[in-house]
Amino acid sequence: MNRILENLRARGFFAQCTNADALSALMDQGPLTFYVGCDPTGKSLHIGHMVPFFAFRHLRDAGHQGIALLGGGTARIGDPSGKSEVRRIVGYEELDKNAQGIAKQLDGFIGFDGGRACCLNNKDWLADLNYIDFLRDIGRHFSVNRMLSFETYRMRLETGLSFIEFNYQLLQSYDFLELYRRHNCRMQIGGDDQWGNIVAGVELIRRVEGAEVFGMTFPLVTAADGKKMGKTEKGAVFLDPELTKPYDFFQYWRNVQDADIRRFLLMFTFLPAAECEALTGQGRNPNEAKERLAWEVTALIHGRSAADMAMSGARAAFGGPGGDRSAMPAVYVPASRFDAGYPLADLLTDAGLAASKSEARRLIQQGGAFIIPSDPADPAGPRPLSDPAAALGGEALNSGGEVILRAGKKRYCRIIARA
Repeated sequence: MNRILENLRARGFFAQCTNADALSALMDQGPLTFYVGCDPTGKSLHIGHMVPFFAFRHLRDAGHQGIALLGGGTARIGDPSGKSEVRRIVGYEELDKNAQGIAKQLDGFIGFDGGRACCLNNKDWLADLNYIDFLRDIGRHFSVNRMLSFETYRMRLETGLSFIEFNYQLLQSYDFLELYRRHNCRMQIGGDDQWGNIVAGVELIRRVEGAEVFGMTFPLVTAADGKKMGKTEKGAVFLDPELTKPYDFFQYWRNVQDADIRRFLLMFTFLPAAECEALTGQGRNPNEAKERLAWEVTALIHGRSAADMAMSGARAAFGGPGGDRSAMPAVYVPASRFDAGYPLADLLTDAGLAASKSEARRLIQQGGAFIIPSDPADPAGPRPLSDPAAALGGEALNSGGEVILRAGKKRYCRIIARA
């Protein structure tokens, strides 16, 4: 098998391929053009979206040419893949704005140079399609029976599949055809939930152009506990720092289960495979590997300085070497709130450690809220907050006018009182 395909397989990026032997032979002949698509239905990608783009970089770095295709056109319909109900219809202006933001995120991760990596938007050829001509030229190549055999549509028939969603596979297949015609694109890559759509595009090009193109999918990543990749109690782990702060992004990776460390190092970093193996070898401290994983992924998404700051803040929170409290998540509140007695439920909510006052009160009642000493070496350790009706006064602040709170085992916030 071709060297880059072997590398992708070894790092966990291989689930299905339409013709692996022929694809391997083609890649041995020289660079090929491939693409991966994503629909801008939200303002930010989350880490679960990034698996194909990590593979994108491996392929690009091996000399192949990649296209990141934004679905500014297909998102007007919505992909039914992996969804149990119809997606919310998003307005055109919002989709355009989302596409701009996602293009910027991908540019920061991939680096679009117009050569080995570029970004396109399928709105350019889908927005003004003539529907009658599209049905005559493209729709006639699709069998409804064949479409219903794919898991995406078969699952949705039980809960209801709208006609507008039924068109999605035709449009994604047409994307592949357009990219083949415009850029000699020979391969589409994506998550395994896209297998049906990708195969349909491969078959469309065979029927219309008489050419063989290829599709390759990657496993849908779940954590060892079965949870979907990039999902937490608070929601998705977004790339947008306004939606998921770099510190929280770092902490997501720092807190992965031991069973996931090796797999995530291989998939979500570009460290050599031998180094990933060494970090997770027998006798190694898993916390060291988790911290390395967290730093590497945070640096790739948010930059090295943000990764350094997040690691320093995490070490300060958990008493590790080289910690810097100033790098911890912080909020500023009026000092007058402490003068009058700051209700704990209000304080935890204002600090972002609870979504509501009722949640804050439950957290306190269940023994999950603590005041943390300013000095990690303080033998007194964290002090549990036990009375939901209690309030903190000015005596709780240290000499710098601060207090550190913890929710659960891993979420911290530095509250800074200002006049």
